[in-house]
Amino acid sequence: MKFEKVNENKIRITLSIRDLEEKDIDFHDFMSNSIETQDLFLDMLEEAEEKVGFKTRDCKVKIEALAMTENNFVLTVTRVLPDGNKKTLYAIPKKKPKAKRKVNNINEPCLVYKFNSFDDYCNFIEYMARNVLVDSVNLAGNICLYTYNDGYYLVLSNLNTEYKNISGFFTAITEFAVYIPEPDLYVHRIYESGNLFIKNNAFKKSFSYFLKK
Repeated sequence: MKFEKVNENKIRITLSIRDLEEKDIDFHDFMSNSIETQDLFLDMLEEAEEKVGFKTRDCKVKIEALAMTENNFVLTVTRVLPDGNKKTLYAIPKKKPKAKRKVNNINEPCLVYKFNSFDDYCNFIEYMARNVLVDSVNLAGNICLYTYNDGYYLVLSNLNTEYKNISGFFTAITEFAVYIPEPDLYVHRIYESGNLFIKNNAFKKSFSYFLKK
C-alpha cells in the first residue's frame, strides 16, 4: 500500500488485490462500499496520518476509487473544508464499525450479478462496447444470462483471472448490476427455477448485436 500526499487537503493511496486479500475483503465488497470497505478506509486514513501527516479526525472527506490495470486501485482522498462547496461522499465516524466477516474472492467457482431490467443489461453492454471492454468475452469460460423472478442474472463460471481488464470490468458492472453474495449457492436456484435467456457466450452475442446497430 502506497501513500502520496498531493497537497495539504488531498492524498493518493495505491493498493492492490493482495492488499485486499490480506484484509479479507472481496473485490465486489470493496467496490460496493460495504462495512468491511468502510473499516478498511478508516484503517487507511489512520495509517495516512502516521505516514504522511494527513489528518482527517472530525473532518468530512471525499473518497474516489479508480480501478487500474494489473489489479491495482487508486484512491484519491480529499479533505473537505467547512466552507467548501464540494459534495461530500463519506464522513469519518467517531468509532470504527465492529462488524467483521470472511468473504469470498474472485476465485469463486462462479460469479452472479443481478440486473433489475433488460435495459440495464443492454446499457452495460453498450458501455463496455464504448469503453474498450469488448474483449470481456474472454473473461470466463461460460457467460450466460438468465431470467429469474423479477430480474436478469448474469452467471460467469470458469473465471479467467489472467484477463487483463478484469479490474475495469468489475468496476464497470457495479454501476449497472448488484453482486450476489455466496453465488455458488444462489446459482442453483437460477438453474432450477430460472430461464436461460442468452446462452454461452452472452457477451459475444450481445456485442454482435449492439455493435451492428
